Amino acid sequence: MPRYSIIIPVFNRPDEIDELLTSLTKQSFSDFEVVLVEDGSSKTCQNIAGYYSKQLNLRYFFKENEGQGYARNYGYQRAKGEIFIVFDSDCLIPPNYLQEINSYLELHQVDAFGGPDAALDSFTPIQRAISHTMTSFLTTGGIRGSKNQIGPYHPRSFNMGITKKVFQKTGGYRIPFMGEDLEFSIRIINAGFKTVLIPNAFVYHKRRTNLIQFYKQINYFGRARINLTRFHPGHLKILHLFPLIFVIGFISVLVLSLLNQSLGFLGIQFYIIYLSLIFTDALIKLKSFKAALYIPLTTLIQMSGYAVGLIHEGVQKFRGIDPNKKYVDLY
Repeated sequence: MPRYSIIIPVFNRPDEIDELLTSLTKQSFSDFEVVLVEDGSSKTCQNIAGYYSKQLNLRYFFKENEGQGYARNYGYQRAKGEIFIVFDSDCLIPPNYLQEINSYLELHQVDAFGGPDAALDSFTPIQRAISHTMTSFLTTGGIRGSKNQIGPYHPRSFNMGITKKVFQKTGGYRIPFMGEDLEFSIRIINAGFKTVLIPNAFVYHKRRTNLIQFYKQINYFGRARINLTRFHPGHLKILHLFPLIFVIGFISVLVLSLLNQSLGFLGIQFYIIYLSLIFTDALIKLKSFKAALYIPLTTLIQMSGYAVGLIHEGVQKFRGIDPNKKYVDLY
């Protein structure tokens, strides 16, 4: 039996799977299997899976579309390893990833873990800007990948590992989408399991390739944060409302500038300084002026998209409209 089972759900992204599987063929640690779960795709990766099955211990499954949370559960149920790892299809895995995981787990007893994400220099400037925006402390994105975060670490399913025991006790993902990974992580912690961030177990996360896709993804994340409160009301913090506060403040400053130019100018200066700090931070860390130029725009998109998502799903919740009803009985 393999020590690790890598579960990858995929929906209509054969090109991403090709790149992901290529990266897995280069792992320095080889005691693993790949469980590829096609979640009702019309553009399947069956032929790609067949090609890589000659290089990897790989099993391919096709199931009806239910959402990525349930696709991961499907993979968990068929996994043969002791430890289950899930990746998003738009990830690339460094050659030493599994070796880092294995070395850490040989020294530490943990039940669930995650790792950060990063961007390759070969990514487009927009991809690198998006990645930086979503992982920077200045935009609150870095909170989720910090070993210094407040409270227990909540692994995210773009790069997440659990023991078989965790799956057996929790039953895996309760909902198929919209915050399913955070909901799962909270239940893992509430069940008494130990979770950790393994800093060196990072993946390269390609994310969205244009600004429109990025806005849609961030909007979805904002909706997911509210959806999470249907299961765990205490997990909406002031920090999560920062994008909403940012947007309300920005709009207020614009209105104020029409009524009182002096006060409006002071408010605008604050936002200029804030965006300049983010730009400078990106320029230093990315070492790319072209990528850093996108940072003010991607920051505004992240803040506005998340805020609109919070408002949208908040209104839905207030109206009693629950997207989870057909999957689980919350009450």
